[in-house]
Amino acid sequence: MAKSVNRTFLLGHVGKNPEVGTTPGGTLAVNFSLATTDREKDRQGNWSDRTVWHNLVAYGRTAEIVRDYVSKGTQLFIQGKIQTRSWDDKESGQKRYWTEIFVHDLTLLGGGRGENGGSAHSNGRDDSRTSAGGSGYQRQGMEGQYADEELSPDEIPF
Repeated sequence: MAKSVNRTFLLGHVGKNPEVGTTPGGTLAVNFSLATTDREKDRQGNWSDRTVWHNLVAYGRTAEIVRDYVSKGTQLFIQGKIQTRSWDDKESGQKRYWTEIFVHDLTLLGGGRGENGGSAHSNGRDDSRTSAGGSGYQRQGMEGQYADEELSPDEIPF
């Protein structure tokens, strides 16, 4: 069997406050966007910035940290995997695609809501597959996995 790797690393700023929801099984889920910027030199020698927006999704404990400590403008270091979901549009009948980064691990940089520096670290390892449905929060095999976990202030290192 051939080996493969699906791993991405992003360092950027959150574009808008995370959207919080739950899966049908009650697991906390968040969707948010992250901007990364590359600096490039054009043919005339002038520097220009090119910003790329990434869609991110986190579940369970990682979603709790995002909900509680991440807002628009927060700088994050993300480790995750790229995943693309597809579904048939009910109105047009066309196949639709949504590409996002499934967050495995995140580090808060430069402070969060009202904080002046500090960082928090989450290692929310969860390799379950997403469903092919159109809902951004549907997950298979995760219902109840995080139901008994609570995030205590002692677990946040700042």
